Amino acid sequence: MNVEECDVLVIGSGAGGLSAAVTAAWHGLKVIVAEKEPVFGGTTAWSGGWMWAPLNPLAKRAGIVEDIDAPRTYLRNVLGNNFDEARVEAFLTAVPEMVSFFEEKTALQFEAGNRICDTYGTVPGAGTGGRSIIAAPYDGRGLGDLIKRLRHPMRETTFLGMTIQAGPDLTAFMNVTRSPKALTHVALRFGRHVVDLAVHRRGMQLRNGLALVGRLLRSAADLGVDLREASTAARLLVKGGAVCGAILATPQGEIEVRTRCGVVLAAGGFPHDPARRQSLFPADDQHWTLAVPSATGDGLRLGESAGGTVDTMVAAPGAWCPVSLVPFPDGKSGRFPHIIERGKPGIIGVLGNGRRFCNEGDGYHDYVAAMLAAVPDGEEVASWLVCTRAFQRRYGLGIARPTPLPVEPYIKSGYIKVGATIAELAKACGIDPTGLEKTLTEYNKHAREGADPEFGRGSTPYNRLQGDAANKPNPCVAPIDQGPFYAVKVLPGSFGTFAGLKTDGSARVLSASDEPIPGLYAAGTDMASVMGGHYPAGGINLGPAMTFGFIAGRHLASHPN
Repeated sequence: MNVEECDVLVIGSGAGGLSAAVTAAWHGLKVIVAEKEPVFGGTTAWSGGWMWAPLNPLAKRAGIVEDIDAPRTYLRNVLGNNFDEARVEAFLTAVPEMVSFFEEKTALQFEAGNRICDTYGTVPGAGTGGRSIIAAPYDGRGLGDLIKRLRHPMRETTFLGMTIQAGPDLTAFMNVTRSPKALTHVALRFGRHVVDLAVHRRGMQLRNGLALVGRLLRSAADLGVDLREASTAARLLVKGGAVCGAILATPQGEIEVRTRCGVVLAAGGFPHDPARRQSLFPADDQHWTLAVPSATGDGLRLGESAGGTVDTMVAAPGAWCPVSLVPFPDGKSGRFPHIIERGKPGIIGVLGNGRRFCNEGDGYHDYVAAMLAAVPDGEEVASWLVCTRAFQRRYGLGIARPTPLPVEPYIKSGYIKVGATIAELAKACGIDPTGLEKTLTEYNKHAREGADPEFGRGSTPYNRLQGDAANKPNPCVAPIDQGPFYAVKVLPGSFGTFAGLKTDGSARVLSASDEPIPGLYAAGTDMASVMGGHYPAGGINLGPAMTFGFIAGRHLASHPN
């Protein structure tokens, strides 16, 4: 068996792993990144790319200045018994340092999301802007040959392979038939994309999670990080209770990698680990994850083999997201995350009994949690998003994009159900028609006045941001009374997992006695979520992943074994 040496071995190439690798390398350490798949990026590359980063320097430069006590208070109230003071403090302290480090020292640059609100606007300490950032768009040509080793975007969330970024970019695409400025923006973007497909056989305008991974890969390569794909961590090397490397399984055979400082586990959590999911996920047999298939719990098993423990005492074991199953013309099927349209005016979510069960404009995690709680035991965990054709043509419905793109193929495939009347729609969906008609009668009565007394849609800054400001008086509420009527079936899904290895504020994996295991760190979803299984804001997966990866890399450089 070949034997190699390095200072740090990082297992996984998503945000957490690459953040740790770049940070450690910048501090002068020799770093190897081992990625299981033949491409880099993990689930991060399929993500929206937003990071929750309170107190970040971009917000400060825009005049949004707040004390650390504000986000701390917010998290304390939202997380409740899951509030881990030491780790929360470590996160909030390191976030601005992480952003500054990458901005000043690497190819990773950011854009601000200063209008993005925290999810629970009535909770003390909630932010109304300045806590969200995203990687700036990146030209994939800057990666050189590395572009061939970068994961392609998720088919369901792109337009012919072109990623679209939430914010002004998405707004332009949503208004392409309504604004000359939007049309020009879309034409330029799409024209460039067509050229890229012809020349490079993939989109080169990297945005969202792909931009984050692309910029991190560029930074890693610039710093001499040894990036290895198709290299699976088979087992850890442990000597005297300390982790000192790992055995990597590669197409060329096994390699023993010995580390002088330590190993970082960042392999993507356990969204495709059937055994662990079955023990932790509610209605696991009805769950559809959006994580990459290679996220099978390797990091958690490796951590446990060295004495680490998995924290399952979280509010939810996964980062829930409502999804619909998409039948593609080529016979394949996809999973579409319902992020955008639920908060728009003129759509509601109902169960099989025809009744609403939540504020549809709240967070995607909350929508699934409410669905799981509302569906009686023994019944299929599912809901239906119900709207009019006019709504779909304006805002889209699931993967069926708005005008000018056609909706008919999705009706023909059965993805979208149609009814000239509410009763016909209910029959097409298998929804109780009496229940649905009663629900819509009651909803429409108040919606005509812009009100939603049952669930208070439009009552928080987060709701209103998700809505349509042009819809008065409530950006989130409009009647559903002019057919034909459309519906799409929505099932419980997830972006990833929250349960993970117990760690301390330095990202060190803890033993059963809560002692740090020398030489072993975890970041990303291999680490138990610092949010304790709650979802207080968009970006609470990638923000902590980047931050604790940064913390791990810095700690490895200053505390060698």
